[in-house]
Amino acid sequence: MSTPTEPSFRESVDMMFNRAVALMDLPPGLEEKIRVCNATYTVRFGVRLRGGMQTFTGYRSVHSEHMEPVKGGIRFSLGVNQDEVEALAALMTYKCSLVEAPFGGSKGGLCIDPREYDDHELELITRRFAYELIKRDMINPAQNVPAPDMGTGEREMAWIADQYKRMNTTDINGVACVTGKPTNAGGIQGRTEATGRGVQYGLQEFFRDSRGLQKAGMTGTLDGKTVVVQGLGNVGYHAAKFLSEEDGCKIVGIIERDGALTDENGLNVEAVRSWIASHGGVRGYPDGTYVEDGAAVLETDCDILVPAALEGVINLSNADRIKAPLIMEAANGPVTAGADNILREKGTVIIPDMYANAGGVTVSYFEWVKNLSHIRFGRMQRRQEEARHQLVVDELERLSHHLGDKWSMTPDFKEKYLRGAGELELVRSGLDDTMRAAYQAMAAVWHERDDVDDLRTAAYLVAIEKVAASYRAKGL
Repeated sequence: MSTPTEPSFRESVDMMFNRAVALMDLPPGLEEKIRVCNATYTVRFGVRLRGGMQTFTGYRSVHSEHMEPVKGGIRFSLGVNQDEVEALAALMTYKCSLVEAPFGGSKGGLCIDPREYDDHELELITRRFAYELIKRDMINPAQNVPAPDMGTGEREMAWIADQYKRMNTTDINGVACVTGKPTNAGGIQGRTEATGRGVQYGLQEFFRDSRGLQKAGMTGTLDGKTVVVQGLGNVGYHAAKFLSEEDGCKIVGIIERDGALTDENGLNVEAVRSWIASHGGVRGYPDGTYVEDGAAVLETDCDILVPAALEGVINLSNADRIKAPLIMEAANGPVTAGADNILREKGTVIIPDMYANAGGVTVSYFEWVKNLSHIRFGRMQRRQEEARHQLVVDELERLSHHLGDKWSMTPDFKEKYLRGAGELELVRSGLDDTMRAAYQAMAAVWHERDDVDDLRTAAYLVAIEKVAASYRAKGL
């Protein structure tokens, strides 16, 4: 009997797409148009470093232009290759469609280990990569808008935005050519935390879904639930922080490159994060139990497993040993197609990546809108909102004075009610609304269709139908 082979990330995305479209009535030509990647640009460029010339290889892939601009991150990793970038671009198409961000899907990558270069060298490399993409309109506020991804952050986005503006000095919307920028360079409050915050909001919405909880064999609320997080980078850190500090979850496992930490009473996320920043890993952390084989901690008996780092960490080799009844895919593609089949047969509920980590692109959309409107959210209405609330408070205080001891306001009511919403509050409100609406669209398909037994297929069905509707509206 032959051993089943593990599909690649690209193959996994295609297999999951095929599973969904088999349940749809799309014309074959339209199905193929949605499936294929429109274009991939490969660039090889040289940068003079350390007394010599070094050549780098980068990619920018455009999966679908049913809406423009197209949107998707740029990652810096030695694992970057054309297949991975095209698969991630396809996921971006479906992700944007699911959360109703008006973008097509794109993705970029540079085959590089950013830890091998100092800041100045990295800036030279990033600017040269950006130059090669910008001059071909592969970075443009109206056509293709990158964002941070693995190995990149707001610093790299600021360099790219500056490079674009140097090359397009009269483009008044130039700052909108990338998202995920620092707040003092055209960014938006709440963007850094956005993907992790989206994971939190997504889990909150799942726990409001009584039928979903029943399918996962779970009850109650997030309070007290045990969570294992794989990868304490930007996404994993913020998700773990918010779930533990605001929802009462216990982070019983944290998996990193050099091993894992476990503590059945819950780990201090901030303390672990500080230790990793100082020591480069979790080894030697004084609290909790260190486990050298970090991957084994994925198999811990917990309520919620949050893979938040790499593709394919849950695969054919370990899927049958995963005990968590609920998996929240905070990373892109952490569960392979083969593992997905095994877990579904076991009854594990998987909240799919295209939904689970959509907080980043949602807040990127808000940043892009802010850049195009040239005004921060809340600037026009915040004080007017406070003034209207002041009228209500004044009237309540008048009534309170008239009624004496019979009636009074809660001590902190006045302060909370009078505070108008600023940019951060509005961003969080918009993200929460987006995650709720997208989950409800998925769940409706999941619960109502007899031929759909998992959220991933439901998510693909919702997303693909919206993409198909866009193409039909274009006359295709």
